[in-house]
Amino acid sequence: MSLFGTDGVRGRANTELTADFAIKLGAAAGTWVRASGGTRVVIGRDTRRSGSMLGAALSAGFCSAGVDVVTLGVAPTPLVSFAARSGGFALGSVVSASHNPSEDNGIKFLGSDGGKLSTEQEREIESILETNSSRADSTIGMISSSQTWHAKYRSWLAGFLPGGLAGTKVAIDCANGAAYDIAPQLLADLGAEVVPIGTEPDGDNINRECGATFPQVVAVCTLRNSASLGIAFDGDADRCVFSDEKGNLVNGDRFMAYWAIDAQARGQLVPSVVVGTVMSNLGFESALRSHGIAFERTPVGDRNVAERMRELGAKIGGEQSGHIIFGEMAPTGDGLLTMVQMLAILKRSNKPCSELPPLFDNWPQAMVNIMVDRKDGWDENPEINRAIRAAEEATRGSGRVVVRASGTQPMIRVMVEAREAVLRDQVLESVVESIETQLSGTAGRRIELTNALGD
Repeated sequence: MSLFGTDGVRGRANTELTADFAIKLGAAAGTWVRASGGTRVVIGRDTRRSGSMLGAALSAGFCSAGVDVVTLGVAPTPLVSFAARSGGFALGSVVSASHNPSEDNGIKFLGSDGGKLSTEQEREIESILETNSSRADSTIGMISSSQTWHAKYRSWLAGFLPGGLAGTKVAIDCANGAAYDIAPQLLADLGAEVVPIGTEPDGDNINRECGATFPQVVAVCTLRNSASLGIAFDGDADRCVFSDEKGNLVNGDRFMAYWAIDAQARGQLVPSVVVGTVMSNLGFESALRSHGIAFERTPVGDRNVAERMRELGAKIGGEQSGHIIFGEMAPTGDGLLTMVQMLAILKRSNKPCSELPPLFDNWPQAMVNIMVDRKDGWDENPEINRAIRAAEEATRGSGRVVVRASGTQPMIRVMVEAREAVLRDQVLESVVESIETQLSGTAGRRIELTNALGD
């Protein structure tokens, strides 16, 4: 089984993801870097209690392989990506478990272009780790720290709003995570009036009932403070979702629709295509097509989205959850860049967020996660396949059924979307019941996705 999931290595800190493991992984990745001719890597982390421990261990592993390390301290994933692609680093690494609870942590790698490593590259590092063939000689790398890249990244983002944000009031929820300082500072520097929440990390409160996975928090804050926009990040700030001035969620799909229509109006959506995932709502797709914009779906995961965007030359792609990639600006999801792009749209339109085109209603969509002991081989079960085929037939022409294994957790996800809520619910129940029975699974609560977030 692959060590790397859809977003790096994840596990419970100090039990599954230990300092000893981080040293070994750093040594393996460092050996891989040296073999490819590189000598320098850059590391950032989020605000978890275990972050400094694992970051130090990972740095030690790199140094043991003869690789120099520049540590950024607390830094959003997109900042590490920016530094990697702008500073001549052979590799970027982020110690974060993104939207997971504080007890978890993770390690992910970014290439010299700032994008995620390919599956093949991850396997090469994994092979070095498994065969214990990390480079060991007299060459020892050195560790240095830098805050320069924080300022350079802020300056790059500010360049997308040359007129500033004077007179704009925003509510911002940083999830007590990696954006807790840099995001409010950027907005204040641009002249905005900022109402901050989730900006007091203590090592244990990251993502705790705040941030992009709890968008209702920033929605309430937006309403109470009469802000024109609410902004919410996840723990490492590679994703961002919004609340309009009325307290309605603007998820990744809806934002991409706003951005695409705005770019199209300015003659900058060439080619005229948006890339989403199998989770993207049919209402969103229909709205794009009504404006002459093609829509392409990929499996869930920003790596899949990025790959398809490169193939098509697409300017934007992403997921409901707020992982947005801008093809000409950055190679991976960037929540802060998404934030400034939304603010730029609002300035150009001179409309409240709730009135931005295209105006559309999402189709009824819901998902159930089923915890299982083993997710391997679920798609070979004949009874489950029979239930899925029946569901697909029931929704043919009026909906969709998506069943997939989670990339990071032991669960099977069932998503059903239909033009009518009654049909959606009937089909969802039948597929979930089959998986529960066949895999001795336990279904969680039904997650309403119609106007909410995907995975």
